[in-house]
Formats: sequence, structure tokens, C-alpha cells
Amino acid sequence: MTLAHTLEAMNRRQFLEVAGASAAAGALKAYASAFDDQKRRRVGLIGCGWYGKIDLLRLIQVSPVEVVSLCDVDRNMLAEAAAIVSSRQLSKKKPRTYSDYRQMLAAKDLDIVLIGTPDHWHALPMIEAVRSGLDVYVQKPISVDVNEGKAMLAAARKYGRVVQVGLQRRSTPHLVEAKSQFIDTGKLGKIALVEIYCYYHMRASANPPDTAPPPYLDYEMWTGPAPMRPYNSLVHPRGWRAFMEYGNGIVGDMCVHMFDMTRWMMNLGWPSRIASTGGIFVDKASKANISDTQTATFEFPNLRVIWQHRSWGESADPKYPWGATFYGDKGTLKTSVFSYDFVPLGGGQPVHRDVTYELEQYPEDKTEKDLERHVAPAERYHMENFLHAIDTRTKPVSDIEQGYISTASCILANNSMRLGRTLTWDSQRQLVVDDDEANGMLSRPYRDPWKHPEPQA
Repeated sequence: MTLAHTLEAMNRRQFLEVAGASAAAGALKAYASAFDDQKRRRVGLIGCGWYGKIDLLRLIQVSPVEVVSLCDVDRNMLAEAAAIVSSRQLSKKKPRTYSDYRQMLAAKDLDIVLIGTPDHWHALPMIEAVRSGLDVYVQKPISVDVNEGKAMLAAARKYGRVVQVGLQRRSTPHLVEAKSQFIDTGKLGKIALVEIYCYYHMRASANPPDTAPPPYLDYEMWTGPAPMRPYNSLVHPRGWRAFMEYGNGIVGDMCVHMFDMTRWMMNLGWPSRIASTGGIFVDKASKANISDTQTATFEFPNLRVIWQHRSWGESADPKYPWGATFYGDKGTLKTSVFSYDFVPLGGGQPVHRDVTYELEQYPEDKTEKDLERHVAPAERYHMENFLHAIDTRTKPVSDIEQGYISTASCILANNSMRLGRTLTWDSQRQLVVDDDEANGMLSRPYRDPWKHPEPQA
């Protein structure tokens, strides 16, 4: 580790200690210090697009890892990632590059694998990585169908590997504080309703013609187990979220964050009943086939968690276009990636807190292309917690089981909307109660020659 990196790490920890009056400081200090920050871990990345690089570069910031290999089916994206990584990692070495994750894993020279592919490519590489004896950081949502996630959890447990899911709200400093200050202490009182929501205009609205895929993209391998669609410029890069073939729409992309955050804050397990309605009500011209309007209700004992998204119109609260509002009989707590606001009932002092930035400790954040700067600290804490779990062989804060519950619940919401009825979930049997049609939707068909993983894998 260079002197500059050592000083950055020291400054960060000193900052945490100085912030000792904060309710979040104790938990976050543990994230920052309870792992071997001198260990040279060998790392590979599968999926070198937007968030794959963000995840990897945050890991490089907190630990002197050696990025050994990168894998992507887009040659241009792969070359760009290799150049960036060689400029940022301590050794300045350029990683080996692969177009097939199976060849990368077969080299057997890694300790950790990060998976930042589109959602339809999460399950198979993650299962193969843990089978190869590696610890894994996999982006959310963990899967595109329920049984993929079930198989991923089973594989992680069978092979005894640490798997952290990129649900980093659990590692966001101001949200850790909000949980500690207002939910854990009971200052909200009895919480019977949580509204979670997203009003970003994030759904693709264009309608470009289908074309041949670009020569630098292996579109056959990119599609993998998903249904084969004609190539369209909306799909790659980053536009694939507009199509249900590759993910689960805005519910799978954005609801999963806020639903998981709610579960974490309130220590919730599986919902017992899930209902959802919605569709494409406004933007009918785009090629995108995900809903532009959707509501979902997740039922827990004496609690309802209600999701809503609209990719059109105004936000209900312009300060909270994507977030969660906890309604208690003693107060209300609004939370987002940018801030939180606690308002006690019947008077008392409101509390506001903004996101924590670390631009001085990590100056690379100021210039890194496409980085969500407000999320970078949470990403670093999430990586540090992952490394702590690896060193201690314990479950990380966003363990694969938690990712499975949150992901599967969102998938069940989409299935409810498709079926037009409420689904009752038996969490012990991992089945929808008395609904053969709904249970038939727990696995999506895979395109040949790819085989759907089985939970016994």
C-alpha cells in the first residue's frame, strides 16, 4: 500500500472516530477497520460496464488488491476497463482479459470475483465462482427468476463461500444513522405503513430500428440464457433494463433497493402476501416493454410496505424522488440516497441529515467517469464489510440470503401483476400457496445450450 493510500485510510478512520457522537459511527468504524487492509487479494471482474467498474474501483480504493483478470463480451468495454484498472491499481499491471467467464475461472488464480453483468447473467457465473472456491460480490437483483436465486443461495452455502450483494443501502452512512437513531430506538413508535417509491423518468422512450450488432460485441454470448431478441441500440450498453427479457423492470432495479432497505431497517423476513398492478399506461411508443406505472403491496404482520413507480409526471415530493417513508404513530421518517428527514408527531425538533461525501479522502471520486459520487462512500463501506466477512468467514451485511429474499419478493410482485391476482407465499416451502400457474413462473425458460441452475447445485 502506498503512503498516499495509507494516509487516505487513516484520515477516513480518524474521521469516523471524530464522528463518535454520531449514532452511525460505531457501526461504520467496524466496517472500516475490521479486515486485513494489507492483504494482497487476487480479484477478477465479470461484466466491465458501468457498475462493474464502479464496484471494482471502490474495492481498489480500500484494499491493495491485485486485479488479475477482467471478462466482458464487449471488446471495447473490456479494453477501456483494463486501461482504467492498470492506472488505478497499485501494481500498475494490466489485467488479463477474457470474453468467456468460464475460461477466466478455469485459470484458478483468483480469490474474489465481482459480477457486474446485466441481471440475466448473474446466476450462472456466481454459481460457477463459488463452486471454484471463490468469494463473490454480485450486483442486485441477484437473479431474473426466483429459482435462480434459490440455486445461488444453495450453492453459496454448499461451498461455504462469502457472497455480498450490491444492496449498499445497508452500508450508507446516513441511513445507518437513521436506522440507529429513529427505528432501533423506537422514536417512530409503531410503524404500520412504509411507502417506497421511484418517480425518475428512467424508462427508455426512444424507438430506434433493429440493426446488426456492432462487430466488437459478441451478441450471442451477451444474450446467453435470455430469449434472443434482434439487436437494438437501446439494449447495449446500459439500456437493457428497458426489457423484461434481461431483468425485472423498475421493480427489479429500483424497488429492490428500497424494499431491501426497509427489510433491513425493520428486521423483516419474507412477506406473506404480495399483490401488484400496473402496466404501460403512458409511453406506449417506445420499444421498452417494462411497466411505466406500477404499484405493489408487500404484506407483513401488522405492516404494509407499498411500492409505487411512475416514469412520467412529477414526484410526490421533489426532495424525495426515490426513497422510503416510514409512518409511525410517534413520527415520520423519510429516507433516500441523498438524505433523511425525521419529523416527530406533536411538536419536537425535526432532524435532517444529508449524504456523506468523501471527496477529499478519495480525490479520484471527483473525476471518475459516470460515478454516482453520493453512492461512493456506501460502496466503499460495503466492500470493507465484504472483506471483513471474508477474513472472519461470517455473513456480510448484505448476505446472499438477504439478496434472495428481496429479489424474489420483487419478482413475485411482477408475477402478481402478470397474473392479475394476489400471491400468498409460503416461505418454508418456497412456493406460492395453491397456485400451480404462479409456481410455474418461478423459473424462466433458458435458451439452449444454457441450462437453468437447480437449487441442489
